Amino acid sequence: QVHVVESGGGLVQPGGSLRLSCAASGRPDRDLAMGWFRQAPGKEREFVATISWKGGNLYYPGGVKGRFTISRASAKNTVYLRMDNLKPEDTDVYYCAADEWAPKIVHGEGEYWGQGTQVTVSS
Repeated sequence: QVHVVESGGGLVQPGGSLRLSCAASGRPDRDLAMGWFRQAPGKEREFVATISWKGGNLYYPGGVKGRFTISRASAKNTVYLRMDNLKPEDTDVYYCAADEWAPKIVHGEGEYWGQGTQVTVSS
């Protein structure tokens, strides 16, 4: 079983930066694509970014492109989401997903999910 854990959320002022981390553990024999989603109460979950296990195939929807960067850490099945120039509308719970196939993550069908980490952008 794969266990996904996010960290790094918190309160930040508009224009500030945060770096979220996500680690998928439990199956070191598997190379996983990983990705990020976000969701506010009462709203649909929104895809943010994904990265293949090799570090390629990055996708960013229009709202975060140029401000958010997904990357892989040196540790196996661990990724970061660097968020710059944060705006109040970026306030959400951010969820990490993992799967063997990046396209499944893009469509919200990743096999493994974390519990989420809260990001609040406010002055």
